[in-house]
Amino acid sequence: MRVLLLGANGFLGRFVADRLLADPAVHLTALGRGDDADVRFDLASGSPGALTRFLDAVHPGVVVNCAGATRGGARDLTRHNTVAVATVCEAMRRSSCSPRLVQVGCASEYGPSQPGSSTAEDAVPRPGGPYGVSKLAATELVLGSGLDAVVLRVFSPVGPGTPAGSPLGRLAETMRRAMQTGDPELKLSGLGVQRDFVDVRDVARAVHAASLSAAQGVVNIGTGRAVRLRDAAAVLARVAGYAGALHELDTPPGRLPIGAPRVSAESAVEHLAATPSPYPDGCGAWQQADVRTARDRLGWRPRINLEESLADIWMEAACRI
Repeated sequence: MRVLLLGANGFLGRFVADRLLADPAVHLTALGRGDDADVRFDLASGSPGALTRFLDAVHPGVVVNCAGATRGGARDLTRHNTVAVATVCEAMRRSSCSPRLVQVGCASEYGPSQPGSSTAEDAVPRPGGPYGVSKLAATELVLGSGLDAVVLRVFSPVGPGTPAGSPLGRLAETMRRAMQTGDPELKLSGLGVQRDFVDVRDVARAVHAASLSAAQGVVNIGTGRAVRLRDAAAVLARVAGYAGALHELDTPPGRLPIGAPRVSAESAVEHLAATPSPYPDGCGAWQQADVRTARDRLGWRPRINLEESLADIWMEAACRI
């Protein structure tokens, strides 16, 4: 089976590439913007016609799209997450090889969920930020393309290579610095947030399974269990051997810290603009996947527990001590 992988150098794409290369039946070609891609091509600025010619030359049976941006302004997110997918869909429609498309989406497309609930694929998406909006638009393009396509909505991926800007990546880096300097306590914010953390290697297995399946539409990829970031921090401290105290600095969204001096309306706006959102992914305080569709249609279940994922995150952070 010939597979064309888009975004092979990203956090998810690297593990998807490893998983596909481990299958002797897969002949993999990587397309991307980096020098180490088999073919250099920028989906955000390249033309559908150029990509069509490449598809007709390579003749893949499956196209896996892990490309995209997680940070930046609304314009950049739209270019890399929405316009790029429009290019992919149009090129595939024009191509003579009629490949299957596996699009990697994200849980930010759903937006906030009711605490205690599990979000199923038929939930009405209400993304809470430009990233989720750009990814949801991409999903709608794929679903309306008429292609043989499946969208995997990945919840909160973790594991080796976790980006430093993610909650667990920041937590590991903060703990590394504390251990390096001998700091006896960590002051952390956002620990009340609960997310469905799924290991990136399990995500790669899901992409592989989706490539071989006939599943279409949207399929959630998560563990089906929300974990409070506070509890993940405690596990990470145990794995790291950090004996210091963890102090929580959470402040309700939209309010100044208790005890802060009274300020003018203009100063309050400046404070809120300078304060990172407690929910930068736009998903509110709670998200948990309903993963029954992945089990039933892909034959997929998560295998790697959060403690193992955190141990791998810490191993990478510890190498910088």
